Amino acid sequence: MATNDDFIVRFENVQKSYDGESLVVKDLNLNVDRGEFLTMLGPSGSGKTTCLMMLAGFEPATHGEIYLNDRPINNVPPHKRGIGMVFQNYALFPHMTVAENLAFPLEVRGMSKADTEAKVTRALEMVRLGPFGGRRPAQLSGGQQQRVAVARALVFDPDLVLMDEPLGALDKNLREEMQYEIKHIHETVGVSVVYVTHDQSEALTMSNRVAVFDDGIIQQLAPPEELYERPVNAFVAYFIGENNRLYGTVKEVKGESSVVEIDGGGGMIESLAVNTGGVGSRTTLSLRPERVVVSPTAGSMQNVVSGKVEELIYLGDHIRTRMTVSGNNEFIVKVPNAQGHATLKVGEEVQLGWTTEDCRALDAPAGAA
Repeated sequence: MATNDDFIVRFENVQKSYDGESLVVKDLNLNVDRGEFLTMLGPSGSGKTTCLMMLAGFEPATHGEIYLNDRPINNVPPHKRGIGMVFQNYALFPHMTVAENLAFPLEVRGMSKADTEAKVTRALEMVRLGPFGGRRPAQLSGGQQQRVAVARALVFDPDLVLMDEPLGALDKNLREEMQYEIKHIHETVGVSVVYVTHDQSEALTMSNRVAVFDDGIIQQLAPPEELYERPVNAFVAYFIGENNRLYGTVKEVKGESSVVEIDGGGGMIESLAVNTGGVGSRTTLSLRPERVVVSPTAGSMQNVVSGKVEELIYLGDHIRTRMTVSGNNEFIVKVPNAQGHATLKVGEEVQLGWTTEDCRALDAPAGAA
């Protein structure tokens, strides 16, 4: 059984309000394991960045307590928390060289010159910037500057590093490259990381666990695979990866599965009953595009519906096929290229199939008809 010593960070009943009335963060209880990479993921205004700022000490908690290494830190100023920080805008000193930027946090801690030089050299090698110590930030690319920012956060051997949207200013290819870079650094160094982003691909790529935020509440906290494969509600299913949604009414509950009558005359669909009420309750069916089979073999799928092909988009390894299913004209099917996409034509009617296990009956969003 886990004890408080197993957690590097603990949020206990933490709330945050900026105006004294509405809560941006609502009764947050969260433990961060030592050595893990935990990502706080969510849309703008969901409370994720506020949580990071409270942990860093830049924002006070309105209620509750935050612990670092089992020590309460609500009244500890940021510079005494011993936490490394990486920001989106790098926050490097432009008048200093790369080596001087890395040496700065060591010098303010009173480290000797010899130890400082050794740690700076090690940090530069860690981010593959050994020959760049004498350059100034303006002489580096965006990706190189971000590597320096990561190195500076790690150079004084903190127990915890916080990263606030650190890749937001980079282009797509460089952002993907840096995702793997940061992941590998974390695995090599073993430092605990709390990372904030609104980009679900970053969260899935780098994290041991992901906390999905919405409306100041963690909607689900789980490893990336579990979030994608087993979302607990409609918000998580929609926010993590691409997702087809069909609305309907529960007609029957059979153990772990349910039978749902789809709106628009789509017939009965058997699905996993994950987060629904009883018979007569409204529900959202969640189904990943890659789990839908075009023209399934007779008897191979529990669920078969008709769909009309509206659009075909060639994406190399698969054909992104937009269809109309039960009145939903944004129903997406990812057809693997090897299946012979040339047989599909815009305007034709085809049979689509999926298994009960690949379809999840979740809560119905407010206003869903």
